[in-house]
Amino acid sequence: MGDTMYKFYCYEKCSTCKKAKKFLDNNQIPYEPIDIKTAKFKPEDIKTFHKKSGKELKKLFNTSGKQYRELNLKNKVDQFSEEEAYNLLSTNGMLLKRPILVTDDKVYIGFDADEYEELLS
Repeated sequence: MGDTMYKFYCYEKCSTCKKAKKFLDNNQIPYEPIDIKTAKFKPEDIKTFHKKSGKELKKLFNTSGKQYRELNLKNKVDQFSEEEAYNLLSTNGMLLKRPILVTDDKVYIGFDADEYEELLS
């Protein structure tokens, strides 16, 4: 793995982020914590996250977030083009499913211990 420092976009009050952080700490995986609420994203960043995550576009949305509900996105997400979704997600980190762990060749969205296990091999 080397001395690569991964970018870890998280929200400190988020329980899922805390679980992911604990996993990274317990396995001595180096990361730079970045507050997802104040992070500045460009649509290209979101596109990279999407492509490198291998997940479907709507999995990038924080569906349990307040902003998601306020913008009534539940009924809109499926109609967005990729570009529209990237543009919207780049406007507010709290719309993104978290945490987001960015490694050299992959992006992990949300926390799944089985997926994070890949980091150990």
